[in-house]
Amino acid sequence: MLDGVGRFPSVGTGSQYGLAQPTPVAPAPTPQTAPVRTEPLPTDFGTVLGQMTLDAISTLRASEQTAVAGVRGQATAQQVVEAVMSAEQSLQTAIAIRDKVVASYLEVSRMAI
Repeated sequence: MLDGVGRFPSVGTGSQYGLAQPTPVAPAPTPQTAPVRTEPLPTDFGTVLGQMTLDAISTLRASEQTAVAGVRGQATAQQVVEAVMSAEQSLQTAIAIRDKVVASYLEVSRMAI
């Protein structure tokens, strides 16, 4: 069944058919070029959760400011959409964490002591 595949000519690059050649893509940034966090990482769950909450609040505030700037004509539609989508993602993350915390609390409260 696969023996017949060898009889077909190779496709090549497509230039013989008048197809456009792909444009080269810039290489992806390497981990060495990524920004490095210099502050120490938190060591307990409460600190991590608190930092995530503060990050979500700052994202929501920035999104709200961008939306207001869009209404005033000071921000493009793309900036407003990006800000709103970022706020939506932060809100969905916060809701998912809240649901997990509530479910964990309910599970612990059902345990026999």
